[in-house]
Amino acid sequence: MWSDLVRTLTPTDNDPSQDLSWCARAIELALKGDYRTSPNPMVGAVVLDRDGRLAGEGYHRGPGHPHAEQEALTTAGEAAFGGTLYVNLEPCNHEHRSPSCAVAIIEAGLRRVVVSMMDPDERVRGSGIHALEAAGIEVSTGPQEDRALRMNEFYVKHRLTGRPFVTAKFAMSLDGKIATRTGDSRWITGEEARRHSHRLRHMHDAILVGVNTVMVDDPELTTRLDGEEGRQPLRVVVDSQLRIRQSARIVGAGTLIATTRSGRVGAAEVVKFPAAPDGHVSLPALLDELGKRNLLSLLVEGGAEVHASFFAEKLVDKVHAYVAPRVIGGRQSPGPVGGPGIERLADAIPLRDVDFTRLGDDMLVTAYTDVHRDS
Repeated sequence: MWSDLVRTLTPTDNDPSQDLSWCARAIELALKGDYRTSPNPMVGAVVLDRDGRLAGEGYHRGPGHPHAEQEALTTAGEAAFGGTLYVNLEPCNHEHRSPSCAVAIIEAGLRRVVVSMMDPDERVRGSGIHALEAAGIEVSTGPQEDRALRMNEFYVKHRLTGRPFVTAKFAMSLDGKIATRTGDSRWITGEEARRHSHRLRHMHDAILVGVNTVMVDDPELTTRLDGEEGRQPLRVVVDSQLRIRQSARIVGAGTLIATTRSGRVGAAEVVKFPAAPDGHVSLPALLDELGKRNLLSLLVEGGAEVHASFFAEKLVDKVHAYVAPRVIGGRQSPGPVGGPGIERLADAIPLRDVDFTRLGDDMLVTAYTDVHRDS
């Protein structure tokens, strides 16, 4: 059997530090996909020859393009025989536009495969690793697993729950205000923070606001990046009573209006959803629909009442808060999360894995909720 021959070609002593280093390289390659791979995950792969020298690299560029393993194996050619493949996500074991990655790895004659994390897709979930092991290939799992999970957190959430990963985003003053008492909100943060917010739009498959935000600010909700063409997410407006104006800039192709009524609004897609007990659109039903459309991620940009509803129903996975070094003040100046609020501090929504990033004079605070912590 070829696998017996392969084992004679390469020592079986594996260096954990090398595994960490090459898995980190696979993640670096995967990030070149830059979220353009959706609804597929971002995957990178590295092939070493039987002497431990770099033989090939690859990454998945998007739907319709070769998978990372296949690209790396093609680059490596015959040098892959007896070598090692490093990949941040378990190789698939089902056919798509070409034979599965597991089959390609087996046919290439690799001795060993190192995988950062298992694939949560129900079509895989260990079957790729099992196929490799059944063919006599040594499989190691776990190096750089935390980084691999974080990088593909949108994909993981969608595959485990059927719903998109939800990010709540807002910009506020140091004293927690998103506008003055008169509603003036442009611009609280500086240019660097605003550029970063457009990068967030590029990363997500859909972006959502409430109809009040549309009526007050008349936003386009498009992605504008410096020097490159960004992804344009599906624009979602939550408008329970279908109050949106035909003249609103957001009305058009690429916009979904979520409502509890029937009607037409220009070229936008109007979708009727069941009503929640308060008469508003059922947000869980909306997330289910977005998930069925293979949208892996949703960026919720407000306003305050929409944020409150998402938090109240424990639908938020991550928070991006831009904090500007200015004080607005005022009892009637709104904050980023409205609603009735909580009565006891013990009931406050806990955040974890908090991170701080300087963006010009502003500060970006990023944190996760405890929703789906075990996913």
